[in-house]
Amino acid sequence: MVTENRDLTEVERTAEIFRLLREHYPRARTALKFDTPFQLLVAVILSAQTTDEQVNRITPALFARASSPAEMAQLKPAELERLIKGCGLYRNKSRFLVEASRRIVQQFNGRVPDNFVDLVSLPGVGRKTANVILYNAFGRPALAVDTHVYRVSRRLGLARGKRVEEVERELTARLPEREWGPVHHRLIAHGRSLCHARRPECSACFLNRYCPSKIEGE
Repeated sequence: MVTENRDLTEVERTAEIFRLLREHYPRARTALKFDTPFQLLVAVILSAQTTDEQVNRITPALFARASSPAEMAQLKPAELERLIKGCGLYRNKSRFLVEASRRIVQQFNGRVPDNFVDLVSLPGVGRKTANVILYNAFGRPALAVDTHVYRVSRRLGLARGKRVEEVERELTARLPEREWGPVHHRLIAHGRSLCHARRPECSACFLNRYCPSKIEGE
């Protein structure tokens, strides 16, 4: 722990940020509810432009109707639309889910792939979704960059890239692999609790001392 009242090196500042995030969010994890890798895949696809809470309200009825790739592959997009209508972009998502399910059945023997290349080959699965699944479903080292991770890491000076891939590379370079997934969840927790997009609560933030973007008086 850094206790001296002195200017910190960049390495020390970064280490303190990660330490304090770990201290304040020791049990940070995904809020999405799932029992299988496929259910997580569905939930993450549904979560685009939709809150996790709303997804969790929709998925029980959805999984009662289709909880496996084989079952969902049998649905027509119009039928699936009625089950996920509470999500934003539900028409696009219904098409993605049906086609992704069909590909999982046809190309991956009905099992969600556990590697990045195969995951991003599925409709509706981009880099962020693939990394969320790799860590949360399979325990693989992965760091997903969503809007919270992107915003908070750049405000804290942990990353400077303007593209998601750049931010991901910068963050993973600063951390051992075992910390990639946990830091993803801690940054999300911080973005939701204090480092909001429009009005960050800088005066209440435990990272205020180390943040180059802090707003005085907020």
